[in-house]
Amino acid sequence: MRRALVTGGSGAIGAAICHALASAGHHVFVHGHRNRDAAVSIAESIVAAGGRAEPVVFDVVDADAVVAALGTLVTTEPIQILVNNAGFADDAPLAGMTRAQWHGVIDVILHGFFNVTQPLLMPMIRSRWGRIVNVASVAALVGNRGQANYAAAKAGIIAAAKSLAQEVARKGITVNTVAPGIVDSPMARQAFDEARVRALVPMQRMGLPTEIASVVAFLASDAASYISGEVISVNGGMVS
Repeated sequence: MRRALVTGGSGAIGAAICHALASAGHHVFVHGHRNRDAAVSIAESIVAAGGRAEPVVFDVVDADAVVAALGTLVTTEPIQILVNNAGFADDAPLAGMTRAQWHGVIDVILHGFFNVTQPLLMPMIRSRWGRIVNVASVAALVGNRGQANYAAAKAGIIAAAKSLAQEVARKGITVNTVAPGIVDSPMARQAFDEARVRALVPMQRMGLPTEIASVVAFLASDAASYISGEVISVNGGMVS
């Protein structure tokens, strides 16, 4: 059994990832911030199903709070599986985007990636085994109107992951990124009606959170030991 941390574990995709990792036999730390109650509920549902999980609550933007929270988790054992999934969208055309919108999205997604990943690296390196999986977006690959901040942040973690993959390759650690397309969630259902989905997605449907989670779980497994620095698109054929 390995210990896994999923940031943004209280959201639709994050919850599916937590369940998939727990089903694979890992002890899962379900991260939440604003959705603390959801993180607690997801951890409880995993335990009720026979898995091992517990909630953790901190703001990924607050570097000192992250270090304090993570320090208690790695006192005796490293976290060997990290899924950087925390993020949100705050859309506007760039001409009308506020500084708060720009910085808010980039702070959570890109700075959050650094704030969480960096403190966990040395314990992971000393264990000589690790899996880091980042959840990006199709927007990072092709852009999206009104999402310059979101696309920039997600593209940033792709580039950071490729660099980090080279730094830790000799240590038995892989670093990869999954880039989902339109995934069924309350937010996606508000933004895309069925006609729009059918026009954009060759498979003519939204993806399921479990379809993202299954790829993440594979990349976090021993079976993916020779895959690193890659971006895997899971988007129903939207882009390759």
